Amino acid sequence: MLTFINWISVWAIPVIIAFVPLYAFTKKVPVYESFVDGAKDGFSTAISIIPHLVGMMVAISVFRASGALDFVIQFFTPLVSWMGVPGEVLPLGILRPLTGTGSLAFTTDLIKTYGPDSMIGRMASTVQGSTDTTLYVLTVYFGAVGIRNGRYALKVGLFSDVVGFIAALAICLIVFG
Repeated sequence: MLTFINWISVWAIPVIIAFVPLYAFTKKVPVYESFVDGAKDGFSTAISIIPHLVGMMVAISVFRASGALDFVIQFFTPLVSWMGVPGEVLPLGILRPLTGTGSLAFTTDLIKTYGPDSMIGRMASTVQGSTDTTLYVLTVYFGAVGIRNGRYALKVGLFSDVVGFIAALAICLIVFG
């Protein structure tokens, strides 16, 4: 099973990188010109989302500095420990929906401390790839296109993060446990 996963991870990105331009070429899409036009549009989008990013970063800083993150972690640590999941991975499940950079820094720290082939390192890496930065996505993408009422997007996004977190841990326990 691990050999198959390694094989997929080695070939997935090169296949996608080769497939997309070849497919576009067969459909007579001017690949380079389309890329340049998209890059031009990217600059105006970047400028329009800066206020949303600043607001999100301030909210995340307040969440961490207020001690709310530590409180949530202390509350859930006994539950995840009972399920056989190391408590060290729990903050990642809380940080990941909030901040991509913060969760990546936390994952890097876990891997440096415990090693990439440890259960904690594998769980952290799998959680990092199985969840998304929901608040970042809602803030940036909804802000970029002017959506003011996300309706159920936050609930569905956070629910999918919880499901992704639990699934990542369960898969790691099954495959590597």
